[in-house]
Parts: sequence; structure tokens; C-alpha cells
Amino acid sequence: MEEQVASARDRIARAITGFTGSIAFVCLHALIYGVWILLNIGVFSGLKPFDPSFVILASEASVEAIFLSTFVLISQNRMAAAADKRAALDLHMNLLTEHELTKLAKLVSAMADKLGVSPEAAPDIEQITRDVAPEEVLEELERARACDQ
Repeated sequence: MEEQVASARDRIARAITGFTGSIAFVCLHALIYGVWILLNIGVFSGLKPFDPSFVILASEASVEAIFLSTFVLISQNRMAAAADKRAALDLHMNLLTEHELTKLAKLVSAMADKLGVSPEAAPDIEQITRDVAPEEVLEELERARACDQ
């Protein structure tokens, strides 16, 4: 679902981050930097070094690092947003399950009362059958979040 609604910018950033985090990227850089270094230390006779002090190489590596770190941050932000969505969904599902289990516990307790069965966990039944409204929990979480900001 995330892939389908992603913008073109997000898809491009994902593709760049995916490639730069691969072994192919490491091999490509090892090859490029290796050839660059060998050319500039004079290993290949007949070719004049174009960057004997490696200043150009260092500058290029610095600029590349700036862009790569930006793409990593974009990727981390996207992953954090997806994790937040999953956590919110998980919270909603847990609250719904809690609400349904409370109703079920009330039903079982009423059935036990009608049949004259005294459950062994009677002290816990009151707490278990206490209804927790999901809306109230979510509102309380929103109030707490608002106070933290």
C-alpha cells in the first residue's frame, strides 16, 4: 500500500537509497576509487596524474557523503512514518480486542450467574468486566500527546 501511494520523489529516494545500500554500490566505488588512486600515483606509465594530491577525490567524496546522508535521512523519515501508522493501527486493534473481550467476559459472567456457577476468579471478574471504551483511551492518549508537545 505504501508503495502505491508514494510520490515520485519518494520512489526516487527509495531507489537511490536501495542502490547505495547494496554491495554493488560498494564494488562500484572500490573500482572507481581504486582506478582513480592508481592513475594518480603513477601506476599506469604514460598517463599524467590529474589529481596527484587527491583534493578532487576528497571533494567529490565529501559532496557524495552529503547527498547520501540526506537520502538516508529521507529513508529513515519514511520508515518512521510507516512505523507510526502501523503502531496506530496496532493500538486501534488492541483497543477493539479489549472492548470485545470485556463484552465476552460480561456475557460469560452473566451465564455463570444464571447457572448458579461461582467462578474461582470472582475477585478478578469485576476488573475484567469493567468496560474500557476505546474512544476514551484514544482521547486520553491525544491529551497526553498534546501536553508533551
